[in-house]
Amino acid sequence: MVDDLASRLSGIAALAEPVRRDLYLYVVRQPQPVSRDQAAADTGLPRHAVKFHLDRLVDEGLLDVEYRRLSGRQGPGAGRPSKLYRCSDREVSVSLPERRYELVGRVFADAIRHAAEGTPIADAVARAATDAGRRLVATTGPVPVMQVLRSCGYEPRTTGDRVILVNCPFHALAAEHTALVCGVNLDFLRAIAAELAPDTVDVRLDPGPGRCCVTLQPPPAVN
Repeated sequence: MVDDLASRLSGIAALAEPVRRDLYLYVVRQPQPVSRDQAAADTGLPRHAVKFHLDRLVDEGLLDVEYRRLSGRQGPGAGRPSKLYRCSDREVSVSLPERRYELVGRVFADAIRHAAEGTPIADAVARAATDAGRRLVATTGPVPVMQVLRSCGYEPRTTGDRVILVNCPFHALAAEHTALVCGVNLDFLRAIAAELAPDTVDVRLDPGPGRCCVTLQPPPAVN
């Protein structure tokens, strides 16, 4: 997740080139995968330019390739399979500041499933947010908490012994459903801290203007 934003920006930047963007739109509008020759004939572009731009789109993950003989012939003498291009399943979008609405959407989907099984709705949301935090750590491995926070778009900043989160990845939802989304943030981040820094980070609800409602700091001293 750490390089996810850079990857998405790179994919979108690849479409800034007009010829490449037109080729991408051409391919995704076709009902079947297309060859370089088909793309060149239909767009009027030189074949060498078509090859360069289509392969760049493949490198960026925006197109997928497959190999197939267009003649339908099989066996010796049938010729080499053609390289065909089709739209990939990758979804590319960028929002700045970074938002992660798909993450909170999965939390709410899991919460609905738990509630349908009989769990009270508040407990279902807390459980789903906690599970999401644990799943995230399972994919990142034992890395610093700050690194995970940055990868999720929280933009952590250290102020004294406290870490504030400059950005809320669920901002629009939090503005309309503050208590619900702040609770998700709290349980999600507590799960991450418990997995990566047990007993060394205190995650608490600490709302402030222009930032996430959760802060992190050392746990209170025990007398």
